[in-house]
Amino acid sequence: MQEPFDIEIGDVSYAVFPEGNDTYVIFKEGKEYAHIQKDTDLQWLKLDEETALPLFEFDEEINNIGREILAYVPEVEEEDEEGLDEEEEDEA
Repeated sequence: MQEPFDIEIGDVSYAVFPEGNDTYVIFKEGKEYAHIQKDTDLQWLKLDEETALPLFEFDEEINNIGREILAYVPEVEEEDEEGLDEEEEDEA
């Protein structure tokens, strides 16, 4: 499963927590904001807070969040340079 990650839209920060099956919990400015689900690449649905059923209403902010989720590329972690330096010293 994908790890949580952050996205920025304009000057607003969102934390994205993948739940599987194209469903995500979104935190906006540090507070739980919405549960969303991918419908299509261009259409995302906000889920009802009580029933968790999709709300079939157009929501530009939710679609923008979804577009950023699709565009997100996880950062590749670089190897620990200190560990490499220690190995080089041991060989010398």
